[in-house]
Amino acid sequence: MFEFTKRFIDIIGSLIGILIFIIPMALIALYIKIASPGDSVIANTKGRVGYKGKEFKLLKFRSMIPNAQAWLESQPELFNKYKENNFKLDPDPRLIPGGKFIRKFSLDELPQFFNILNGDMSLVGPRAYFKFELEEQLKKYPQTKADILQMQEAKPGLTGVWQTSGRSSIGFVERIKMDADYSRKRSLLYDILIILKTPLVVIFGKGAY
Repeated sequence: MFEFTKRFIDIIGSLIGILIFIIPMALIALYIKIASPGDSVIANTKGRVGYKGKEFKLLKFRSMIPNAQAWLESQPELFNKYKENNFKLDPDPRLIPGGKFIRKFSLDELPQFFNILNGDMSLVGPRAYFKFELEEQLKKYPQTKADILQMQEAKPGLTGVWQTSGRSSIGFVERIKMDADYSRKRSLLYDILIILKTPLVVIFGKGAY
C-alpha cells in the first residue's frame, strides 16, 4: 500500500510541478541556449544509479560548458582534485555564466519532474549518484558497501534527507548513511516532512556549490 500511495503522490506531484514550472523551465532553457550555445540545454551526462542499481538518464539543465565531464577528465590534475574533494570543485571552472546561480537555487533540477512522472525517480528519495562515483567512493570507503546497497532499495529523489541537511557540505560517508537510513525508515509522513523542509533550503541555497 505504501509503494502504491507513494507512486500516486509522485505522479500527481510531478504533474503539478510541471504545470507550475513550465514557464520558468522554458526561460531557463532559453537563457542557457543564449549563454552557452552549441549544445543541448539538458546536460549530457553519464547514467545515474537508480532503484536496485539500474542506471537511468537523469534530466538536468546544463549549467556547465559543453562536454564538461570529458573536459574535466582531460585535465589530470584537476580531475584528481575533483575526486579527492568528494566529486566537486569550488570554484568550478566548468560552469557557464550564471551557472552557479542556477545550481545554488536548484533550478537545474526542475526537469527531474519528468523523471518522476516516468517512474525513474520519486519526489523524495536518496541522491542519484553516477556509477563511477559510487565505484570510486567504495574503493575509498569500503565500509559504506552495505549502506550503498540499502540506499538502492529506494528510488532516487528530487529532494531527500541529505538535500535538506547541508547538501554538498556533507561528506560521502555521512551522506550515504543518511540515504540508507531514509531507505530503511521511509514513510509518507517522513516524505511530507522532507517536502515541507525543502523550500527553505532551496531559497537560502544552503550547502549548494
